[in-house]
Amino acid sequence: MFEQLPMYQNVGSSAYKKDLKNIILLCNYLNNPQNNFKSIHVGGTNGKGSTSHMISSVFQEAGYKVGLYTSPHIKDFRERIRISGEKISKDYVTEFISKNLDFFKKNNLSFFEMTVGLSFDYFSSKNVDIAIIEVGMGGRLDSTNIINPILSVITNISLDHAKFLGDTISSISREKAGIIKKNIPIVVGETQDKTKEIFKQIANKKKCKISFADQFDYHEYGCDLKGNYQKKNIKTCLNSLQLLQDQFKISQDNIVNGLNNVIKNTLLSGRWQVIEENPLTICDTAHNESALKEIVEQLLELDHERLHFILGFSNDKDIEAIANIFPTNSEYYFVKPNVERSMESKLIMEIFSKSKRLGNNYKSVKDAFAKANNEADKEDIIFIGGSTFVVAEVL
Repeated sequence: MFEQLPMYQNVGSSAYKKDLKNIILLCNYLNNPQNNFKSIHVGGTNGKGSTSHMISSVFQEAGYKVGLYTSPHIKDFRERIRISGEKISKDYVTEFISKNLDFFKKNNLSFFEMTVGLSFDYFSSKNVDIAIIEVGMGGRLDSTNIINPILSVITNISLDHAKFLGDTISSISREKAGIIKKNIPIVVGETQDKTKEIFKQIANKKKCKISFADQFDYHEYGCDLKGNYQKKNIKTCLNSLQLLQDQFKISQDNIVNGLNNVIKNTLLSGRWQVIEENPLTICDTAHNESALKEIVEQLLELDHERLHFILGFSNDKDIEAIANIFPTNSEYYFVKPNVERSMESKLIMEIFSKSKRLGNNYKSVKDAFAKANNEADKEDIIFIGGSTFVVAEVL
């Protein structure tokens, strides 16, 4: 899968497919397994992974057999496809690829298309009660967008992947809104001036009920995901569960336990994850301007002497805008993770230096991490992020 066919995670735009032709062809070949189970479709710019894991955890606490499809993975490909927290088996993956390899080659299917087909086939064969399906990128043309869900969720909208989705909030919103289906309720996580009317118009046209999660006053729940930004995702999760009450039995205890055991139940990692205490070392997969702004705000709230940032980015990011988010009086270590579409660390360093955010570039994430650990005092904080792939190499 990794070597023979393109993969957006590694190479970027050359692996991006601009229509659903291949995934439709594949699912027809597999006898349309996506039609054999109930599903929830989760899209948005930021928070869709956390929200998906929260919903899964609550359903697991309620005793349901829950499929969870997410991307990208951090350490193991099989993280992308789970049932009630258990990764898909190695045997199932290899047997699926071996059985269908000729078809994959003949039709030049992408890594993502194969993976989506694999997840649908797996969830169908294992008779899941519900599957939470996370959009890979965008929505309208994403390979996951051939499911007929019982609920659609869009967490929020901000500028990201402009090369593919458009360079305005309006154009990105319309791409994300492509997952809104006729007569299927839609939950929008955040009410945003530039997107609210777009979503309402599309929902009205498709005759579906639309809810904005941040407009509801919910009981405040605890959660084992400690990023401040998770408060928005919790509301989105709660609104989603509320709309499914007539189809599933979920108690208050299930919700409380589900939100407090997301990591235990789903094995989610890389979200405000503390990997060392002295000095406090935190990693997070936030990788665009909007998400990183919230991360920096939370870091600045913590007691500390100095902040150390180990940062790397994909080459499609607006680094000039991102640089201005970060404080000037901090230590910076710029890196290029071992992924083809990552930006050169020297270029990141040069862009940051123009904004008076000074530091050095390093040959590897490992070297930068060792240097930061050597220079940081116990009262300092080390943060690792900017890219999922930077976090992956540390973990």
